[in-house]
Amino acid sequence: MHKTESRKGITMFTQRRSVRRYKEAEIEQDKLEKVFEAAQWAPSWANTQCCELVVVRNPEIKQQLAETVAPKNPATLAVEKAPVVLAVCGKLGASGFYNGKAVTKFGDWIMYDLGLVSQNICLAAHEQGLGTVIVGLFDHDKAGRAINLPESHEIVALIPMGYPDHEPPAPKRKAMENLVHLDKF
Repeated sequence: MHKTESRKGITMFTQRRSVRRYKEAEIEQDKLEKVFEAAQWAPSWANTQCCELVVVRNPEIKQQLAETVAPKNPATLAVEKAPVVLAVCGKLGASGFYNGKAVTKFGDWIMYDLGLVSQNICLAAHEQGLGTVIVGLFDHDKAGRAINLPESHEIVALIPMGYPDHEPPAPKRKAMENLVHLDKF
């Protein structure tokens, strides 16, 4: 297969970037709804759909969330300045559980399921001309308090979203032979 053939149909994946600076323009409701629908259709363990999204537009709450991001993290300003910040949350004890018991080596699959949701969000946003960055290094408990998260749920990621104010270059990717193994590692 030629390189051009192998890349056919994956443009959305190869062009999406982590964007940390946004224009001040508001995001249209129809574009947000398309992003939310993409989140709604993300696969989940046994269709548990443990995800809950908190859409933060309030500048005071965005400032509180920005204060939870690790010092020197370049995403701090993205959380504070983006028109919208999505707090990606999940119900504990649902994904990876049957009859109230964790049934896999990894216990709660909340991180896996919310990772799928986050990927759908970022790709759908990109398709709408929006930029995103997934932020995971922050004080989760403090951020949870800022959005009034119940104890039955956990906040896993923050996703600032808006119209990009810049076009970050593509990051280097590892070679395919270092990624894909046939039959055995």
